[in-house]
Amino acid sequence: MSTPRTESAPATSGPLDRFFKITERGSTVGREIRGGLVTFFAMSYIIVLNPLIIGTVADGTGAFLGGDEATSVAKVAAATALIAGVMSVAMGVFANFPIAIAAGLGLNAVVAFSIAILPDMTWADAMGIVVIEGIIIGVLVLTGFREAVFKAVPVELKTAISVGIGLFIAFIGFVDAGIVRIPASLATPVELGIGGSLVGWPMLVFVLGLLLTIVLWVKKVKGALLISIIAATVLAIIIEAIAQVGPQVPDGSNADGWKLNTPAIPDSPVAVPDFDLLGNFSLFGSIEKVGLITVVLLVFSLLLADFFDTMGTMVAVGSEAGLLDEQGNPPRTRAILVVDSIAAAAGGAGSVSSNTSYIESAAGVGEGARTGLASVVTGIAFLLATFLSPIVDIVPSEAATPALVLVGFLMMSQVTGIDWKNIEVSLPAFLAIVLMPFTFSITAGMGAGFIAFVVIKVAVGKAAKVHPLMWGAAILFVLYYIRGPLQVWFG
Repeated sequence: MSTPRTESAPATSGPLDRFFKITERGSTVGREIRGGLVTFFAMSYIIVLNPLIIGTVADGTGAFLGGDEATSVAKVAAATALIAGVMSVAMGVFANFPIAIAAGLGLNAVVAFSIAILPDMTWADAMGIVVIEGIIIGVLVLTGFREAVFKAVPVELKTAISVGIGLFIAFIGFVDAGIVRIPASLATPVELGIGGSLVGWPMLVFVLGLLLTIVLWVKKVKGALLISIIAATVLAIIIEAIAQVGPQVPDGSNADGWKLNTPAIPDSPVAVPDFDLLGNFSLFGSIEKVGLITVVLLVFSLLLADFFDTMGTMVAVGSEAGLLDEQGNPPRTRAILVVDSIAAAAGGAGSVSSNTSYIESAAGVGEGARTGLASVVTGIAFLLATFLSPIVDIVPSEAATPALVLVGFLMMSQVTGIDWKNIEVSLPAFLAIVLMPFTFSITAGMGAGFIAFVVIKVAVGKAAKVHPLMWGAAILFVLYYIRGPLQVWFG
């Protein structure tokens, strides 16, 4: 478990301090604000990426989300920022935990490419499925089932989940910066840069940003991550103004361009948001289009991924913040899960896909965030982004992702908490750790760890010591892994 970075904290003063327990958790208002802003910059890419995933894909009837392709992206961007802002504030106020919420990356791809494109399915039908999934998760939370499953997971596996997520978000950082890519030749799964070499100005921005982040962190400079993001962004703006690098193009041209945002000072810092997508969902329309069994499988697919992704994120962020108890549980677990389940349904109701807790929140924790005030700050930043999207677009992923790499290192250090000589726990831990980055899925890694843990306990004659909920979770993960064939068989 990580120990919070030392920084003098003032004596308890004022309702803000008492409400969020800022001093009690060894933090300061300044640190919470910095952490909240760092988390926002680390995950603000979703405002750009979510519209590109669900705003550019036609549904089963050939229609685009929001009506037409020309306006869809802008509408999705505005709604994405709005829902993320509201739910992140809710997480901070009601759960007092430094986790921010936004449209789930991966979950949105499932909605776009596995649900919305089904024959006769509309975007409203697809978002209705998301709402149903959120409602079911909410029921599981209120009945105590989701929390009970979380607490049934052995401490060693919780530690492995945190370490695996650390590697996962470091991998995300390298991929989003273009340092790790799929080679054009497909000779290997991934490669360094382009053709095994670092090429282009954007990669230089990332490398210099990472080195600055490391130096500032080692020297214990307050606001290290935020300073590095701002400095790298300024450098990127200067480079783009001089070199005219331009963005990467989907057809593969200009491969050494900017990955997501192209850094440039906008003509106007303000843009009026369009919230027309809010409320455009059909709760049960999908049943008429694809049948009840298929809908059940689709809901189950979303539910299982959302169910365990959040659990893993809670452990990872709580561990990095030093907020877990002896059993590896964060404070106010149920409140965290309630807000997260509401966010899932809210994402569907807002037509932006299921919203979930973001592992990038660990970047804010790395900056010193320890309370829900950081989440409130992140949420306010998202709400402002609905109007200030041109400013958000200034920060390229190459400038924000060095923070993810450093946080990955910090979370990786927890690997010493696993007893590697005890193969009954170390082998499942290993599978959980490596499969998260290798499959680009927190859920896939957790599932491998859960299943291996149960199988090993049975093999060594200790089946009776396995918690019943671990058995149930392992069985659900088996179904999750074969959900594709199940959809074919029962479709």
